Amino acid sequence: MRIELERRPRASALYAILSPFIALVLTVIAGGIMFWLLGKDPVSALYSFFVEPLLDVWSLHEIAIKAAPLILIGVGLSVCYRSNNWNIGAEGQFIMGAIAGAIVPVVFHEWHSPLVLPLMLVFGMIGGALYAAIPAFLKANMNTNEILSSLMLVYIAQLFLDWMVRGPWRSPEAYNFPVTRDFAPEAILPEILTSGRTNLGFVFAIVAAVLVWFMMRYTLKGFEISVLGQSERAGRFAGFSSRRMIWFSLLLSGALAGLAGIAEVSGNINKLQPVISPGYGFTAIIVAFLGRLNPLGIIAAGLFLALTYVGGEAVQLTLSVSDKVTRVFQGLLLFFVLSCDTLILYKIRLVFPGRAVPAAQQGAE
Repeated sequence: MRIELERRPRASALYAILSPFIALVLTVIAGGIMFWLLGKDPVSALYSFFVEPLLDVWSLHEIAIKAAPLILIGVGLSVCYRSNNWNIGAEGQFIMGAIAGAIVPVVFHEWHSPLVLPLMLVFGMIGGALYAAIPAFLKANMNTNEILSSLMLVYIAQLFLDWMVRGPWRSPEAYNFPVTRDFAPEAILPEILTSGRTNLGFVFAIVAAVLVWFMMRYTLKGFEISVLGQSERAGRFAGFSSRRMIWFSLLLSGALAGLAGIAEVSGNINKLQPVISPGYGFTAIIVAFLGRLNPLGIIAAGLFLALTYVGGEAVQLTLSVSDKVTRVFQGLLLFFVLSCDTLILYKIRLVFPGRAVPAAQQGAE
C-alpha cells in the first residue's frame, strides 16, 4: 500500500479562507499536548503563552516591537513568493542591512546631525538589497537555485557580523566585549508612545504593508507579479520579463529586510553585537504563509507570531520550560498551515499493490 496525493477538480474557497484559523486551532491543541507531556497543566500553560501577554501594556509594546521586523520581512517575502522566486535568505539580508546602516553611527560616531538617522535607514535598505542581489544575479544569469544560494548567504552574513564586532568595529570602551560603540541619541529610532518602547519601526512595517498591498491590488506591477507567479509562459505572452521580475522581487525583499535590520538595531539594541536576531528572517516565512501572502494578512500574522515570542518568554519564567518551546510552536504552526493548504488542493488516496488497472486507463496506455 502506498499513499498518493490526487489533485482535487476544484479547491474549496471556504476552506481556503478558514485554513489559517484551522491551522491555529490545531497548533494550540498540539501545544497543549506538548505541555501535558512535559508535566505541565495545558490550560494554565496556554493561558500564560497566548492570553497573559495581552493583559499587560508592557507586553503589548513588546509584541509590537517584535512584530515590526516580522511584518517588514514577511511583506517582502510575499512579493517574492507570489512571483515564484523563493528567497529563503531574509535573515542574512536583515543582518547585512543592520551592518550597512550602522556604518554612520559606528564609523562616523563623532558626527552629530539630524541626517544621521535617515542615512542609516537608507544605508540599511541598500545593504539588504545589495545582499539580495547576489542570489538574484545567480538566478537571472546562471539559473542557480535561489533557495540554496540565499540560504547559504545567511551563514556568511552571521559570521561577517561576528567578525566585525570582534574585530574592526569592537568598541574600545566595552572592556573587550564583542560589541560596537553605543549609538548616539540622534541615531536611535524615537518611540511613538509614552507608555512603552514601541518605536517608528512598527510604523514603517504598517506603511510598507499598505503600500505593497496597494501595489499588488491596483497597479500593473502587481498584476505582472501575479501572472508570472502563476505561469511564466503566460507572462511572456503578455510581454512580461521573468528575468526583470527576479531582480525586482529579490531587491524589494532585501530592501525591506535590510530596513527591518537597521530598525531593530537602532530602535531596540542601540549597537551591534554578535547576535541581533532571534531568527526573524526565518520566522517571517511562517508569517508570509500564515498571512496568505497578502500584505494586510501579514500584519495580523506578524502580530500573532510576535505573541509567540513574548508568550514563550513568559512560560519560561512561570513554568520553567525550555526556550525552545517558542520554536516548537512556530514549527507546528508552519507544519499545519502547509498541511491544510495541501489538503485544500489535494486529496489523499490509498493505492494497494496488485489492484486491477481500470479499463479506461489500460486503453490509454
